[in-house]
Amino acid sequence: MELLIVAVFVAGYLLIALEHPIRINKTATALLTGVICWTIFMLSGPTESLLHSTEYSGLAQSLRGSSESIGDAEVHREYVIHSLAEHLAEIAQILFFLIGAMTIVELIDSHRGFKFVTDRIRTTNPKKLLWVICWVTFILSAILDNLTTTIVMVSLTRKLVSNRDTRLFFAGLVVVAANAGGAWSPIGDVTTTMLWIGGQITAASIIKSLIVPSIICMLVPLLVLSFTMKGTLGDGKTPGTEEKAPPTANLMLAVGVSALISVPVFKTLTHLPPYLGMMLGLSVLWVVSEFANRGLEDDQKGHFTAVHALSRIDMPSVLFFLGILLAVASLQSMHLLQDFAGYLNDTLGDNRIIITLIGMLSAIVDNVPLVAASMGMYSMEIYPTDHLIWEYLAYCAGTGGSLLVIGSAAGVAAMGMEKIDFIWYLKKITLLAAIGYFAGAATYLFLTHT
Repeated sequence: MELLIVAVFVAGYLLIALEHPIRINKTATALLTGVICWTIFMLSGPTESLLHSTEYSGLAQSLRGSSESIGDAEVHREYVIHSLAEHLAEIAQILFFLIGAMTIVELIDSHRGFKFVTDRIRTTNPKKLLWVICWVTFILSAILDNLTTTIVMVSLTRKLVSNRDTRLFFAGLVVVAANAGGAWSPIGDVTTTMLWIGGQITAASIIKSLIVPSIICMLVPLLVLSFTMKGTLGDGKTPGTEEKAPPTANLMLAVGVSALISVPVFKTLTHLPPYLGMMLGLSVLWVVSEFANRGLEDDQKGHFTAVHALSRIDMPSVLFFLGILLAVASLQSMHLLQDFAGYLNDTLGDNRIIITLIGMLSAIVDNVPLVAASMGMYSMEIYPTDHLIWEYLAYCAGTGGSLLVIGSAAGVAAMGMEKIDFIWYLKKITLLAAIGYFAGAATYLFLTHT
């Protein structure tokens, strides 16, 4: 049974990684993998390690204390149902958080709120513009998320840089900067968000610990490319020549960004889960949008409503997270991940090496299941909140995806928008991203031991 579930999980992983060649959406594969893993778990008996676990034996004693006629099959069934309910409660917090954040970003974008930022970038010097673009990307990705920021900034570079060869380098560095900026913020990258919601890290600690390594991760490739990049911007047009944003643009940007950055403050003050803070922010922005656009006719108002924003969010990605987190949860409930963590510890011996390799692996395999698996591999009783292992995992999983263009949502978005060739990225950007990745990792490990 263990081998069968592992085989299903690995097969699902491979199909997700090969999404583009086989032309099967990764969301469908993830959902199918998650359901099949739990179905096999339910229909088969408990593993040897599960039988000796405190959770399983405690439930068995509790059930048999109320009725001696309960057999092993009933205990197993109750354990599976109980475990699924517990994991679903944890997963739902992440999904509702993401839905709220996506809707806020879409609502700001529908009012063209980001135009306030993009209109203020007007330099015509390629190297100076590269620095401005990267720093804006780094900051925005910590407030919004790395995927949305990449889309906004790549769209901007297409307006400012008409020379395609130069623009591809800009897009590559945008991916590096977006992933680096998202890693140190509890709301900037989905993997950091998962660790924050799961209780492995706190907002204040992750910002304090990772902001310098993340800056180094972006700064080193930026410095290298500043000296080696050649070419001109071409005759690109400035953003100011576009259609004007509506009068409510700046208001929605200010309220939306305030809603996003207030989520960690809400959690700190109330001790309630972060998704409630995100829902509070969404509801406030929703009310503001209704008042701000109440003078418009219904046919004009529709584009600016939160209902329209909800219809534009990336629901396939939300369902992908549901499927892959369910699949990982089944392995965790069977105690397979804990056993695997023990094997890695016995083999490699140093968790810092293991986490570094996990970060590099995230360039090939989606970082969401990698982080989900890591959360299940290591116990918080041994590695408490804000332990080095969790902070370093947030950095490595968040920035390691920059090593390949397909290694992160930001990279895939840039790849689609600019038609970036995989081999071109591998030749021109991968080495730069790797230098930044290891420089940031070394910075974090140095700072934590001084």
